[in-house]
Amino acid sequence: MSNIRMVAVDMDGTFCRPDLTFDVPRFQALLAKMKAAGCHFVVASGNQYFQLRDFFPGYWQELTFVAENGAYVREADEVIFCGQFAPDVVDATLDWIEADPQVKTILSCEDMAYMQRGTSEEYFRIMQKYYHHLSWADDLRTVGVPVLKLALNVPSDQTWEYVRRFRTELPAGVEPTSSGHGEIDLIVPGCHKASGLQRLADRWGIAPEECVAFGDGGNDIEMLRWAGIGYAMENASDEVKAAADRVCSSNADDGVLVALEELFA
Repeated sequence: MSNIRMVAVDMDGTFCRPDLTFDVPRFQALLAKMKAAGCHFVVASGNQYFQLRDFFPGYWQELTFVAENGAYVREADEVIFCGQFAPDVVDATLDWIEADPQVKTILSCEDMAYMQRGTSEEYFRIMQKYYHHLSWADDLRTVGVPVLKLALNVPSDQTWEYVRRFRTELPAGVEPTSSGHGEIDLIVPGCHKASGLQRLADRWGIAPEECVAFGDGGNDIEMLRWAGIGYAMENASDEVKAAADRVCSSNADDGVLVALEELFA
């Protein structure tokens, strides 16, 4: 692949090591090479934009973000796309969720994420690692701003059973996606990481064949199939590896950086 014009990376389980760090000097050297080659670097994650931005202090404006599993696309200070649910769909989904005490919920909006007051303080503190703009809401139905995504936590050993139930029991206009481990995102149908990358490709005049993507979870499958070369991490599931063109070293072994050093040698 001689002309790579876009590199897209998932963060958790992919670009980041298990402790949520990465080799900053090594990456910055690679970023300089990519920029010199006219290649855009895109962070494509299910996480909140403000959390993703904080991984790159002082130089986040050099990157582009496909956040909230494709519902929020931003380049520097410009919001390119902000998808949102119809309010009645959110209300109907909350009716279903609130009937099950095992499900914890976060509403992701453009500038803030909200957790229902009464959810455990411990869970709130844990999720602040992933939502750097997180606030309590007395009633999730009255936050008063458009909802981009609903992030759910369910018992880990029941993740895929819940995904199946959400697909059959939730109202039209909601699509579940998961990377496993009890975390499920409910997204606007058709609004996934690949759709976010397509918006950027259209903006920049880039073909999918000129793109490389890296991922490890179920919510990465669309973008791995979309990109000219899709890399699954060694730590990815068999389903993700089946969707990819290549497999690189695990996130614990800096697999993304190793592969990029080969691609941009």
